[in-house]
Amino acid sequence: MQRRNLLILGGAAAAVGLGKAALSSINTAPAPNLNDSSRAIAPANRNPLLLRFVATADSGSSNENQAAVAAAMTRYYQRSPYKLAVLAGDNIYDNGDIGKVNSAFERPYQTLLKNGVIFRACLGNHDIRSVNGDPQVQYPGFNMPGRYYTFRDKAVQFFVLDTNVNVDWSVQQPWLEKELSRSNATWKIVYGHHPIYSSGVYGNTQGFIENLSPLFKKYGVQLYINGHEHSYERTRPINGTTYLITGNGGAYLRPVGRSPWTEYSVSRYGFTAFEVFRDRIKIQAIATDHQVFDQGIIPLKTA
Repeated sequence: MQRRNLLILGGAAAAVGLGKAALSSINTAPAPNLNDSSRAIAPANRNPLLLRFVATADSGSSNENQAAVAAAMTRYYQRSPYKLAVLAGDNIYDNGDIGKVNSAFERPYQTLLKNGVIFRACLGNHDIRSVNGDPQVQYPGFNMPGRYYTFRDKAVQFFVLDTNVNVDWSVQQPWLEKELSRSNATWKIVYGHHPIYSSGVYGNTQGFIENLSPLFKKYGVQLYINGHEHSYERTRPINGTTYLITGNGGAYLRPVGRSPWTEYSVSRYGFTAFEVFRDRIKIQAIATDHQVFDQGIIPLKTA
């Protein structure tokens, strides 16, 4: 079975700025009466940050590129603290050997781990080469209760998939639909290792387009995150879902093109940061030189 056309068994930017208040009649306005209790109190922030998290994939290369991305993630944490990091597969190269977890995970991200950042992983194709990835599922640092699972943080619910060729979709797909259907989360985010829409080397996965994307549309999934392509790509919303590839976490880069639905794509090392608010998700792609090379907004659709 070719990776480009994975078979699903059994069925399956512009940042928002704050406007500057206009100043008028500065020489004629009366001085405020600080003792006037009738003056209105400034309202509290009605749209606070709900969650900040980062995502990376194809990261476990144990080389200087992974170290540079990890350093950029650490610097971003120091400026904008977060408590969650998504690992979208190929966590340990080349063959998923858990014996390499120190060089591929613990050492590069040691500062983040010491500060309590929780990493939540899914399995990539390289990860299942050793004992079908079971040691990684059991490894505490990856926080995987199973090969696929869901977790929630306030108004954000994540649905984590095993997208590998040997997965039993006759079990996983009904599970996904059940979990999506029962979720009342404002924001629904799915991630797995393999792409659904891609302008990279592997291209689209037609089976996923036919079987997963309709579920995303039906249940209002706003974002799908993946790796496998060693590049970065963000799509325009496709039937309400933004597809984001962040496979630039350390493994050697591959070329990426553009498709009619591509918003931005590049072959450049880095990671992706997300800030979730009540009415939008802000996306920033950040390079190893700490520069933001892509940004976008996913607005909340209420209709």
